[in-house]
This record gives sequence, C-alpha cells and structure tokens, in this order.
Amino acid sequence: MANHSSKEKVLSGEGRSYVPKNIELHQITMIDEALGSLGDFGEVRLIVEKGRLRFLVTQKSYDALKWQPGFLSR
Repeated sequence: MANHSSKEKVLSGEGRSYVPKNIELHQITMIDEALGSLGDFGEVRLIVEKGRLRFLVTQKSYDALKWQPGFLSR
C-alpha cells in the first residue's frame, strides 16, 4: 500500500484529482519513464509482492522485418 502521509494527488483521465491507493507518485513517474525508454515496441511488466509494487521489468522488442546489421547494438 502507498504511504498517504504526503497526500499527493494525481489527475484522472476525466480531469478529477485523487490520491492513489496502491501506488506512489514516484512509482508512476518510474513507469512513465520505462514506457518512454522502449521505443516502437516493448513491454512493461509490474511485479507485485505482498500487495506492493516491488519490481518493474522492461522488455524491448525489434521488428525483424526492418532489421539492419548492427541495429541491435545501438
């Protein structure tokens, strides 16, 4: 469970603000950063342990039809 002592609010898709119950604001930022690091293809998996976000796993994927020699090492 998130620590609500800071009372940080986030905006919902409808423009309303609320205090997240299961995630902290810095974790939302971490997830957003991970999504931005993937490029065109990839996955972000959230690993929950004992009801809390414990790990974030990223997997970057490449389009095999557009592969060029040396592309994966960039």
